[in-house]
Amino acid sequence: MKKLAAALISSLLITTVYADTTAPAPSTTTAGKSDAKRDAMNEKHIKDLHAQLKITASEETLWETVANTMRANVSDIDKIVDAREAGIKTATAVDDLNAYGSIAQAHADSVKKMAVAFTPLYAAMPDAQKKIADEVFTERSHDKAAGKSK
Repeated sequence: MKKLAAALISSLLITTVYADTTAPAPSTTTAGKSDAKRDAMNEKHIKDLHAQLKITASEETLWETVANTMRANVSDIDKIVDAREAGIKTATAVDDLNAYGSIAQAHADSVKKMAVAFTPLYAAMPDAQKKIADEVFTERSHDKAAGKSK
């Protein structure tokens, strides 16, 4: 379980699309396009993860909870990132540090929510599928640690 928890922490932070927090504040149109792009990336990630984990028909209800948690996490972080970007031109160093702290806290909160959502699905998986999940998350965490993307 420790291995799974570590993997969830490092690999299910799909919010790495927010890594560039130094970009100039986007216009409303640009922000909308950016949010749409993040949503599309998140949906692709959800679909890919579904396939990699070999989610069965009997696991779909549990999977949908995981997928909805991933969507909600992205939405929550979008709001915080957008708020930071909206005030970046007038932000002081302290404002920026606090905004970054809010983003980091949202990331941590999203991992905790993800672990809660994923645990019942993982528990319902047969051992062979759990092994696949362990490998998928371990592989992702190593790739992200090495700066690789999938």
